[in-house]
Amino acid sequence: MKAGLMAALAGLLFALGLGLGGMTDPAKVVGFLDFSGAWDPSLAFVMGGALAVHAPLQWLIRRRRSPVLASEFPARSKARVDARLVGGAALFGVGWGLAGYCPGPALVSLASGTRTALLFGASMLGGMLLFRLVEGMRARRAAGLVTSSS
Repeated sequence: MKAGLMAALAGLLFALGLGLGGMTDPAKVVGFLDFSGAWDPSLAFVMGGALAVHAPLQWLIRRRRSPVLASEFPARSKARVDARLVGGAALFGVGWGLAGYCPGPALVSLASGTRTALLFGASMLGGMLLFRLVEGMRARRAAGLVTSSS
């Protein structure tokens, strides 16, 4: 219960920060990414502020034996940088640059009920479902290859 409440409060704080910082305004995001046109550097200050809070807190957290609301820190991922990761990051960047939304601000923007936010949210959900479908097919194919060769 306590961990769920803290997660909800952290999510609310994150949503408020995105809204107040202008990250939910696609035109502002596209303006920030448009280096060759009418560049709007204001989101750099938002990101800088986030880093200024995150860096010292991360340093303090790393010195703790365990998190406040758990018995231990989760194990670090040993995932390598591979073509899927780079491709996913590139797809994310292209989508962010074209639409002006990324997942966090898009979810916050759904509360506005604008057609653009709802369309992006539906498209994002469709993309996640398509990914699950494709990954499921890949996993079944890989399991079939593994069991048939045994």
